[in-house]
Amino acid sequence: MDLHVQRRRAARLGHRLYGYLFDRFLLLPVGVATALIWANSAAESYFSFAQRISFVVNEIGMAFFFALATQEIVEAAMPGGALHSWRRWGLPIVAAAGGIIGSLSIYLMFVDASHESVLSQGWPIACAIDVAAAYYVLKTILPRSGALPFALLIGIATDAFGLFVVAPLHPVIATHTAGTVLMLMAIGLAGLMRAIGIKAFLPYLAISGTVSWFGFFWSGLHPAFALVPVVPFLPHEPRRLDLFADPPDDDATHHFEHEWHALVQVVLFLFGLVNAGVALRGYDTGSSAVLLAALVGRPAGILASVGLAVLAGLHLPRHLGWRELVVLALATSSGFTIALFFATAVVAIGPVLTQLTIGALATGVGLLLAFGAARLLHIGRFADRSGEKRRP
Repeated sequence: MDLHVQRRRAARLGHRLYGYLFDRFLLLPVGVATALIWANSAAESYFSFAQRISFVVNEIGMAFFFALATQEIVEAAMPGGALHSWRRWGLPIVAAAGGIIGSLSIYLMFVDASHESVLSQGWPIACAIDVAAAYYVLKTILPRSGALPFALLIGIATDAFGLFVVAPLHPVIATHTAGTVLMLMAIGLAGLMRAIGIKAFLPYLAISGTVSWFGFFWSGLHPAFALVPVVPFLPHEPRRLDLFADPPDDDATHHFEHEWHALVQVVLFLFGLVNAGVALRGYDTGSSAVLLAALVGRPAGILASVGLAVLAGLHLPRHLGWRELVVLALATSSGFTIALFFATAVVAIGPVLTQLTIGALATGVGLLLAFGAARLLHIGRFADRSGEKRRP
């Protein structure tokens, strides 16, 4: 066969494979699976590779993911969005607090009952939420509901709390007062560009985003969150719920969002590849504590706090009932890669760290439980074929 023909067929096959993985949001799990296989078959080469690129991926690349997540939340909070009004966007904040209390309580109770107080330092690991995993699971199961921004706000609020706890223990560099000045300057520049009517995304990201990144870095805050204060100034369009998950690529704003989404999926593949390489040995008390806290404590805390908040007068987003909330709570039960980051920050290398990282990895089971619950409850993509969505 002609070599040129073979190359064209290989290129078409590669393009179809990438399209399949991209459309089904599988790049992150592919990265995770690759990391696990590599770390447990050729550990030396894996950890050498991961160490070389971890800064670029975790501190720079992930800023684009958190910016995309913030963009979803901001547009959901606009008039007509799923989280419009403080009675709606306040509810996921309460849910985040409930999830933290639930996971923290179960973790510390289990550790105390096991008489292994040395594990108590690992509680931030039990509270972590893998926002990226939850994002793509809910984007697959419930693409046209308020579940996606609701879960993103829970995850970002929870992880921001964890980062403020972890940051003093694991500073990026010595903090500088100039970092705060740079962050304020970045917000001011973004506000100025918005005021003069700049519609293109690139100036906001290239100018304000860069200034903000150095501000976060010099302040000792994790720079992956550097674009979050800039995103509210970007061009936005309110999204109707039926278009929430995938707005049409029919103008400059949505065209950029689609390109941004493609970049983020590649970043998340690298994020999984860099962070998920864990040697599968050393399961013990700490592993069970993290797993129970994530799979039992956090969902229970989220559902209980939402129930109390609704009774107090807060509102659920439209098209989001209690069956959807159960799936959402399970989707946010995975700490996974974010928990692995917290683990290396709060615990020294040794058997305790090994236990906790295995537990963090095992919380990925929560994502499978979310799919199982969605199928059992017949919601989202698993709704009745008749199209009649049964209400709780």
